[in-house]
Parts: sequence; structure tokens; C-alpha cells
Amino acid sequence: MHTPLVARCLRGLESLVAAEVVRSGLGAVTDLRHREVHFRAPRSAPPLRTADDVFLLAARRPDVGAARQAPRELTALAALTDLDGLLPLRHTATAPTAVDVSASFLGRRAFTRYDAEDAVGEALAERLGVPYHSRRTGAAPPPGSCGWRLTLDGTRATLMLRVDDRPLHRRSYKRHTLPGTLHPPLAAAMAALADIGPGQSVLDPCCGAGTLLIEGALARPDARFQGFDLSSEAVGAARANAGGLPVSVRRGDAGRLPLPDGAADRVLCNPPWGAQVPAGGLLAGAPDRWWTEVRRVLAPDGAAVLLLPGRDDLAAAIRHGFTPVHTQRLRLSGAQPFLVRLTLTDSHRGRR
Repeated sequence: MHTPLVARCLRGLESLVAAEVVRSGLGAVTDLRHREVHFRAPRSAPPLRTADDVFLLAARRPDVGAARQAPRELTALAALTDLDGLLPLRHTATAPTAVDVSASFLGRRAFTRYDAEDAVGEALAERLGVPYHSRRTGAAPPPGSCGWRLTLDGTRATLMLRVDDRPLHRRSYKRHTLPGTLHPPLAAAMAALADIGPGQSVLDPCCGAGTLLIEGALARPDARFQGFDLSSEAVGAARANAGGLPVSVRRGDAGRLPLPDGAADRVLCNPPWGAQVPAGGLLAGAPDRWWTEVRRVLAPDGAAVLLLPGRDDLAAAIRHGFTPVHTQRLRLSGAQPFLVRLTLTDSHRGRR
């Protein structure tokens, strides 16, 4: 029996999440929507690293519209849900002790997401005979609570039940974090886009807490991963997070990397362009050195997968001898960066 599932992700990563579903042999993709990948799988345990979370599809109905009283109509979703069929598919053997609901919607509405959450959550809690935990207070749901997700996209209202006890984007390895640290599913998507081969050398010149290197190593443990950062705090955090993975992290300046020419088959990086983390060291006075060093250390047939803030940065990459072979606009924390895969232009292969 194939189970209908929904993977939620960052806006712009839908195609990469769908590719992971297909590549991993998890099942058949049935639909791509705003921040959602719908698919059917023979099991309810898809290990999707590029998704923020995975849910069991519970119920659908037409979008209720924007009127202030519209959330009342959402209680129909709770009535349509097959609780006896869905709850055993969760990755827990214990019965839920409470219900919590997280909602989001597209377009302007005369009600808040809390109004929508409370309407559905109270109806679900009544059916299950357990308390409802409202998110209005900002308090965390109680232990044993089952998490539900409600979306309204202008066409339909969808209710989903979280497969795991906690969202997939909360990685167990991430014990230490820093300002500007990368969202783990995005790091996993970047590692997948890099198409790392066995035995290849993978470099992050500004590794921070090591998220990109760790996601790469988890996907391809037979490759070699090394990172540099000016901050001793970042180096310590990355080493602690990496644990026993094949990841080496040292202090170093991205403007003058202690590596020979062409040493890296892949470069994975979220460079410090100044939005959350200012450039330091040699890059503070000469930001273009970053491009010069990446071009120098990248193997002639190598590739760099980067997160760039805007079009000017993409233009800088082209100006410094790189060719974009994949460009994807994302929505991340209110910004719209570019996820890009770059190769060296023919005229710059072999030039250092």
C-alpha cells in the first residue's frame, strides 16, 4: 500500500526535494506546489534531508477564503481525517497526549493563522479526547503532542500529520550554532547539487559551524571534507558538530587559503557577504579576493555550489571566470538569494 505524503521545504527547493524523492527510490512524485512536494511511498519513513519536514496527508477541501468567519469551515478537515488509519503510521508507539497545529496561508485574510489553528486544533483534540495546545502563547507544545500542519494556498486547504515527533530540519548533530549558520535542509540541497563523487576533495572556505561539510559528509562519507574559518569559535563548533565524520576543520583566511592550486574538486560555501556575518581578514578590505582564491583552488573540472545574495554577486562570479550551470532563486528568512552551481569557463581552466 502506498501512503500519500507531503514534504515541506524552503520556497525554491521544491524541484530538488522532488529529485531526492525520485533518486532515493522512495516513491512517485504526484504534485509540486508552493513549498510542498506531494508523493506516494510504500512506507511512511522517507529519510529526506532536503525537506524541512514530512507529513502524512490527512484531509483536503477547497480553500475557505478570506472572510473573518472562514476558519469555522476548517473544522470539516478534522471531521474528514481518518485518525485510526493515520496515527499508527507515525514514528512513535505512544498515543498522543495533546494536539498542536501550525498553519500558514497565501494571500491576505481577515483572520490570523492562530484563528485557523485553533479551529482545526480544537476539533482534532475533541475527536482524540486530549488537550489542545494553542500556539498563541508562544509556549512549546507539551511532550507527546502530535504535530499537525494546515496550509491554505488560495485553491485548497490541506491538513497534514507530522510523521516524526519533531521537524526533520532539527538535526541531532547541530549541538553548536553561530550567527548566520545555514539551514540544514538547504545545506543538504547544496551538497546534492554538488554531485560529490567518491574520494573527491570538498572545501568550504568559510565553514562556520560546519553545516555544509556535515551534510555533505552524511550524504557522501567516502569523500574528503575540509573547512576553514577565521573564528576559533567557529572552528570549535564545526569540530564538535562533525563528531566522527570525515571532516577536517582548521583556522584559515578565505582570502589566502593554505592549499595548492586545483586542490578542491568541489567548493561548497555560504560566503560572508555581510548580511549576518561581516567579511573578515583579507576579505574585509578586498572582497574580490574570495573569487580569486576559489578559482585558484578549484580543480579545472571542478564545481562550486554557492549561496549568493543577489544578481550583482552572480555577475561577479561570471566576471571572475565562472559559468553558472544551475541557478535557482530561493526565499530564505525574508531574503531571496540565489543557489548556484558554477564551473570554470574554458578560458580560465588551467589559469591561476
